[in-house]
Amino acid sequence: MPAVFLYGTLLDPAVLARRSGDPSLARRARPAVLHGWRRVILRGTPYPTLLPAPGAEVTGLLIRPGAAAMARLRDYEGPSYRLVPVRVATARGPRNALAWCAARWRAGAAAWG
Repeated sequence: MPAVFLYGTLLDPAVLARRSGDPSLARRARPAVLHGWRRVILRGTPYPTLLPAPGAEVTGLLIRPGAAAMARLRDYEGPSYRLVPVRVATARGPRNALAWCAARWRAGAAAWG
């Protein structure tokens, strides 16, 4: 299963455990930074999405969910989001990952969080 970059509600360990069904996933998560993107509000929701933004960065976590956890996380994210490839910086160097992003037209201008 590919690594997944988390940047929103799933950063909360309790939410991640509940939504993924894997209570150990939060303990295994590692800090990561996504350069060249910013976290903004998803219009009409209390949730975030990502937008490309040169010079910006988003802090988050990198996880490696198993197949069952990934299926549950996909259900949680729902049809508004699709997984896109990103490259994040970690303490062990750059890593390829996937991040859930909504369509650009759904992104608001205001920062999330």
